[in-house]
Amino acid sequence: MKQLQFEYVNMDGLKRDLSRIAKFCRANMISSCVFRIFAETAKDDRITIITDMIRATIPQAVYIGCTTNGNIYNGDLATGDIIVSCTAFEYASTEVEVLQYDMPKEKQTAVVKDLKEKLKSRPWVKAVEILVAINSVSFTDFCVEIETVDPEICVYGGGAFGNDDAHQEGAVFSSEGDYTTHGVVFLLIGGDDFHCKTMHITGWKPLGRVLKITKAEGSILSEINYEPTYNTFNRYLNIPNDENFFTNTLEFPLFFQHRGMDILRAPIACLEDGSLIMSSDVEENVNARLAYGDPWTILNSVRESGLEIQKFQPQYFVLFSCAARRSFWGDADLDKESLPFQSIAPTTGFFTTGEFLRTDDIMNLHNVTLVVCAMREGELEDHYTESFEMTEDIFDGKMSMISRLATFIDVSTEELYDAYHQMEQLAILDGMTKLYNRMEIQRRMNEAMDQIKSKGANGRTPANISLIMMDIDDFKKVNDTYGHTEGDTVLISLAKDIKEIIKDLAPNASAGRWGGEEFMILLPECDEHRAKEIAEELRQQFTKNTYSTAPSQTISLGVTEAVLGEDCDIVRIRVDDALYDAKHAGKNQVVVR
Repeated sequence: MKQLQFEYVNMDGLKRDLSRIAKFCRANMISSCVFRIFAETAKDDRITIITDMIRATIPQAVYIGCTTNGNIYNGDLATGDIIVSCTAFEYASTEVEVLQYDMPKEKQTAVVKDLKEKLKSRPWVKAVEILVAINSVSFTDFCVEIETVDPEICVYGGGAFGNDDAHQEGAVFSSEGDYTTHGVVFLLIGGDDFHCKTMHITGWKPLGRVLKITKAEGSILSEINYEPTYNTFNRYLNIPNDENFFTNTLEFPLFFQHRGMDILRAPIACLEDGSLIMSSDVEENVNARLAYGDPWTILNSVRESGLEIQKFQPQYFVLFSCAARRSFWGDADLDKESLPFQSIAPTTGFFTTGEFLRTDDIMNLHNVTLVVCAMREGELEDHYTESFEMTEDIFDGKMSMISRLATFIDVSTEELYDAYHQMEQLAILDGMTKLYNRMEIQRRMNEAMDQIKSKGANGRTPANISLIMMDIDDFKKVNDTYGHTEGDTVLISLAKDIKEIIKDLAPNASAGRWGGEEFMILLPECDEHRAKEIAEELRQQFTKNTYSTAPSQTISLGVTEAVLGEDCDIVRIRVDDALYDAKHAGKNQVVVR
């Protein structure tokens, strides 16, 4: 294949460039060629001029196009606002076809189903390139449906960009349809001699504390940690909710895992209630972190990907890079991650609102990601001479400083998290036995009782909940006769027995020191018969413990099962009465009430 591309300057230049391409096609008997037209300005009359002239000059050609946040031309940022690239396929077996659909959100599934039907009758297809007007619409249905396209077909593409400052929506167009802000264009490419390979590059690293997404629907992210989402961006990044919100937040996406893959989501706009419109769907009840681009990580990923894709011997690259990456690098350094691909083959592309890529049968709409599609006609050459070139000087001191700062923040955050976790544990654990303290075991008892009340009120059968309360018999004699150190040893030995037995017999149980030598065990999903068995096992085990000076000790235990509708205090009083009965019946025994 041959790649011929140019930047639109004026009418004379357009005529000259298209005439040159037409002559090449005639001289080489090119039967299939595709034009890609990427324009930064929406509703531009020049797009119509270009497409009309393509039709007139090269009638057999097809074209696709969209609005963008900037264009990649020969691996670098284009200086003009419109680029035109022509891929001329030199093998007669290579076929291309363009499909365009009107696609409001409710038609996403139907559109993809129609695409799949068409693919069944086109077994030659090896790649489906997508240009789509996203415009804050959820694309979950689209991605889920397109996952079932033949897994041998590469599926990739990008979302058209709209100019927020001018309140213009992203748009797509093609040789099969008009300019539209609610449509999708599919470019089908294939044939026996056509080959395609795709990959994606991120490089953004999570920073700061873990955040929980507590309220989200589609692309509307309402709450993080039960607060309006805007609070998070304002608190940690000091970003005000003004006309520059979108630009200021592009570099700071949310990082989380989706179906086993790292995904980034960038904010697009902030609503009056503090909810954010994200660049794509966000899942509820997942953990996320703010992220920031690490230059070294990005460039190392580019180099590793470039060296890997070099083995494919590509003849053409098309890149779909998120607008956030342009914002991150700045126009002066943007070529650091895209220009190296030009060292292997002609490279074009654009900056998107989202990047589509199917990986391992999972279709994702990425953000803040660089999707790379490499194409080739013919088989691999024995003596391939192109080499992926990425000079060491791009890893400069500035990169090192940013990388070290990111590492510092990350490590500091982990240390603070560890310290906070330790403080949390200190607040709920008994210092000596390392079981829960009275406040925490009481809280857990109240919570468990509230849950069975709620289940009963909703007509569902509540789970059984039982309590075991125990007391070391005649413990005061141990302290008075053998000293408090030996007494502490006895307490710790009982705590150890409790931990081991509930770990084996009741993994969902919670145990705490109720006070002095008294202990409480909360047993969810456990009736009084099972609770009695556990209590008896604990009683027998404790009698086997030996100490340095004190003789073997015994415990008395009370057991009770909660009754639906009871308050926690009533159940606690009953288990305390059962323990009292065990004490007065001779100690070293289990009593159930």
